[in-house]
Amino acid sequence: MSTSTSFTKGVQYGFFFDQSRCVNCGACAVACKDWNDIAPGPIKYLRIYEWETGAWPTTEVNVALGRCFACANPVCVDACPNHAIIKEPDFGAVLIDSSACKGTRQCFVACPYGAPTYASDAPGEKANMCHMCIDRLEQGLKPVCVLACGMRALDFDTMANLQKKYGTNADLVGMPSSKDTTPSVVYKPHPAHKQIVPYDVSRALAINAKRPAGPDLYSAPTDVTTIPDGLISRSKLVIKAKNAADLMHYSANTDG
Repeated sequence: MSTSTSFTKGVQYGFFFDQSRCVNCGACAVACKDWNDIAPGPIKYLRIYEWETGAWPTTEVNVALGRCFACANPVCVDACPNHAIIKEPDFGAVLIDSSACKGTRQCFVACPYGAPTYASDAPGEKANMCHMCIDRLEQGLKPVCVLACGMRALDFDTMANLQKKYGTNADLVGMPSSKDTTPSVVYKPHPAHKQIVPYDVSRALAINAKRPAGPDLYSAPTDVTTIPDGLISRSKLVIKAKNAADLMHYSANTDG
């Protein structure tokens, strides 16, 4: 992948995310923090969410990215009472003017993706979020997260080029609907879960319940195929955290 290119100004750029390729290695998030000189903690321009769904034999690990998606209709812009957020015209990025931000958090409330993040829960804490690496775009360089992805699960280009190459799907299971804000993103979801090696599930459950000595491990298959609420710490996508600790829990990875 080339690290340098020429970006045409005056058109909307966006991201492609291939959920089937992402292994949650954290390279994109680490590269983002490193480039932007952000300390470990809840200021995360790019967040990786991983959650588990289903029960044996159909368990599934899901991965999604949280960030500013440079929406065509960025509701955060109108939500900010201090006019600290703009939709810039060159690349279509949504930017925060930190000098104008008063930490009202109305942008966070409005944004379905919870893109704005804060260093703490303190009143008046200023908002921070992905700026599409606009400093790199001005130099003809792609966003650092895209270049850091060893699995090639990320791409960046004009929305026209991305949609021509990957299609027009802007929705991912668990993520907010794209209808309200029209995010500048294209998704390739992971394939549906399927049984590769055929076997009798009922018989496997019966065999696994037995052990050489002592009582059965479980008395009924539903004991292991029904997951009680709260048993799995991350059983759903929580893209809008209640507070800094909540964000750190649901987006925990190698970048802190």
